[in-house]
Amino acid sequence: MARQASPARYEFIVIGGGHNGLVCAATLARAGRRVLLLEAQSRLGGAAATREFAPGFRVSCCAHLLHLMPAALIQSLELESYGLKFSARGMPTTALLPGGASLELTATGVAAGAAAGEAGAYLAYLQRMRRFARALAPLFAKAPLRLGTADWADRWALLRLGWRIRRLGRRDMRELLRIGGMNVFDLLEERFESDALKGALAFDAVLGTNFGPRSPGTVLTLLYRMAAESAGAEAALSQPTGGLGAVCDALARSAAAGGATIRTTSPVARILVAADRTAGVELESGERIEAASVLSSADPKTTFLKLLGTKYLDTGFVRRVSHIRARGLAAKLHLALDRPPRFAGVDAAAAKGRLLLAPSLNYLERAYNHAKYGEYSAAPAMEITVPTLNEPGLAPSGKHVLSAIVQYAPYALEAGWQHERESFTRRCLELLEVAAPGLGESVLQAELLAPPDIEREFRIEGGHWHHGELAFDQFFMVRPVPGAAQYQTPMPGLYLCGAGCHPGGGVMGLAGRNAAQRALAGAA
Repeated sequence: MARQASPARYEFIVIGGGHNGLVCAATLARAGRRVLLLEAQSRLGGAAATREFAPGFRVSCCAHLLHLMPAALIQSLELESYGLKFSARGMPTTALLPGGASLELTATGVAAGAAAGEAGAYLAYLQRMRRFARALAPLFAKAPLRLGTADWADRWALLRLGWRIRRLGRRDMRELLRIGGMNVFDLLEERFESDALKGALAFDAVLGTNFGPRSPGTVLTLLYRMAAESAGAEAALSQPTGGLGAVCDALARSAAAGGATIRTTSPVARILVAADRTAGVELESGERIEAASVLSSADPKTTFLKLLGTKYLDTGFVRRVSHIRARGLAAKLHLALDRPPRFAGVDAAAAKGRLLLAPSLNYLERAYNHAKYGEYSAAPAMEITVPTLNEPGLAPSGKHVLSAIVQYAPYALEAGWQHERESFTRRCLELLEVAAPGLGESVLQAELLAPPDIEREFRIEGGHWHHGELAFDQFFMVRPVPGAAQYQTPMPGLYLCGAGCHPGGGVMGLAGRNAAQRALAGAA
């Protein structure tokens, strides 16, 4: 029997307790509003949670490093006062190469192990790309402008964007306009000789995407990542103590301190509509909760097609939402080890950082080629961390955790994941054995989260970490689709606040904060 409507009426209900939902709730609560956050699972964090995958072994579920959340956001929500600590900051990036060699990429621009003359070219490349990234970074902190309107706010926003690009100077402005739509393969081929350096730099352009290095627009995805990192200050490439879940725990404490009510194990069945605007939500239990506005951090397809329902939306809008490209290609591999892995050519300090298995541009492109035909990569690329080297408490005494993002693992695997999971896991272990001889003998337990597992466990349609591809037609002022690109939606009182809206995925939090600010303005 359905439960009666809750007597408490909120100003805002936030659907989803991932990092964006928590940032949104904290921002609204700190503005003095009555806020309720509803999370389907028994724990907060969503895909940024920390959980046990083997007895005594804990790991960050999907993302495993904090490098995109702006330092200003961490400070404004007082996350360190609410328990956020770091077991490592400013972590190095090391590329693993055939034959036991390695290449270290540092924030200062020195590529240790690069071919003669490449270090200078690498420094010049970093300096120019960071200038471009800094010019674009302010776009992340506010709602995207609208094109084709007579509103002076949008006209001024467009003028400010043009001015930021013009301030780069004539030479850099022309270069940014030249490379903006390029693929990262051609960009790096122009600048470097070292296959190892090109492979490592290209990896950041395709990480978490449905692209290979030759795909058009991969320079855009690289600049996106660098622009977000530029706001991270010293938190860039950091490992929070307790994993990524500790970030969400601190966000929850910040939201609760502001007065927000947080409920877990409260899955939302549908968004309620009355008098042609949102009126609250109904839980799967049958409980109805009233609110003037609803902000959803679920992916756009789930929000519009399942929670709201197509009967409230224009047919053309429904078609655009249905065509959002949001099928994941990244898997997550977790290993419980009985001893620390020893990566060939990697010293103890580098082993505590970020390790990349992407030895060349062609390696990455070949890995991607399989995904075009519904196959997993025969030689996948990986981003690897060993979080227990920085925080031993994530595993039993003397034992360790290895966490790896693996590409490419298509959502719609032709042979089916139920048949190919073990073979793909075995292939990943074979590659890791080459990079870290003896690792295979130390594996106590392995867990592979393929995109369908990510979809099921974290309720993300398609299992795509970003809730939708970061591509020109799904980016900035058209993300996720025209008509819902400024956090507001065609349904009055309903807002998007998740990774599917601007500025996109990654543990950044800006989508949640920007959406909260837009909702506050709408409720004023």
